[in-house]
Amino acid sequence: MEDLPKISLQGLFEDMDDPRVVGRCTYSLKEVVLIAVCAVLCGAESWTEIEEFGESKHEWLRQFLSLEQGIPSHDTFRRVFSILPAEAFENRFRAWVETTFRVEQEQIIAIDGKTVRGAGVRALHLVSAWAHRSGLVLGQRKVDDKSNEITAIPQLLEDLYLAGSIVTLDAMGTQTKIAQKIIDKHADYVLALKGNQGQLHTDVADWFAWAAERDFRDVPHTFAQSINKNHGRLEIRQCWALADESALETIRHYAGWAGLQSVVMVKRERRSLNNTPGSVETVFFLSSLPADADLLLYAIRAHWSIENNFHWVLDVVFHEDDARLAVVNGAENFAILRRFALNLLKRHPAKLSLQRKRFKAALDDSFLSQLIAYF
Repeated sequence: MEDLPKISLQGLFEDMDDPRVVGRCTYSLKEVVLIAVCAVLCGAESWTEIEEFGESKHEWLRQFLSLEQGIPSHDTFRRVFSILPAEAFENRFRAWVETTFRVEQEQIIAIDGKTVRGAGVRALHLVSAWAHRSGLVLGQRKVDDKSNEITAIPQLLEDLYLAGSIVTLDAMGTQTKIAQKIIDKHADYVLALKGNQGQLHTDVADWFAWAAERDFRDVPHTFAQSINKNHGRLEIRQCWALADESALETIRHYAGWAGLQSVVMVKRERRSLNNTPGSVETVFFLSSLPADADLLLYAIRAHWSIENNFHWVLDVVFHEDDARLAVVNGAENFAILRRFALNLLKRHPAKLSLQRKRFKAALDDSFLSQLIAYF
């Protein structure tokens, strides 16, 4: 476990602005928020379950909270988190992450969106940043109802410390302004291309087709390959990275790709272990990294950890898609509670699954104390 600074439970929310009417609050905002964080850490998935956690852990909670008026009701938790500005709560989450996480050189930070389908009448869509190597959530932004990820991604990038990292995005984020924002933050990018990028995608594909016809002779490039066995099938990934100046000039025809240094092709083939032919997919990327196929292939593969190790965990371990939280602001704040809990579980060194860590925390007060010590 890396030696990182900690923020105390009390200190993190001590001076947070309270949106409620001054003088008419039975419970302090700090008490409400901290009980909720600990409850979600132990498996609570609703305001009622947070109240039940508080009642069952009343004596344990009194180690660091006064609780002079007892435990708030589930209606109090729902009401407070419904009026608490989600942006302010998210700011506290990011402040905590920034003091407990150091961006390492060439750390892969994957950015992708996820819809919380149980969040009221309108599904809540969040764009999150995920640090691949450490397995921590760095931050999130809600996508406005009348907007899409293209507007939320630059806002999230602006919030994060990215210097020295490699930011990966799917085709939705392949925009010149987003590339510029990443370069301005002293980071590198790997951006996916798809057919909806029109002529740009076609030109990159044509360049690689021409190079392949020549077997890449006299075409400055690097090559890397990985072969993995998973779930009874073979996965072969081949990566070609071009730094050919003519190819880059072709792409630069589309003005604004700040820092562009390489174009990348990855061919993914899946087949059964008995060599029965399977699916083949070819995808293309733009990158500000040099044409290092090994590094680029690593970054491209790492991007999918946000889907496999983050979104999957939220749905399977935290049951995020099953949540029924009618007030969207409350749903967004509950999503932040889950991300607090996920990071705390990830940072604890116990060799247990996340599910078992949550279960153990609910049963074992000493283990729960260890988890929150990582604040």
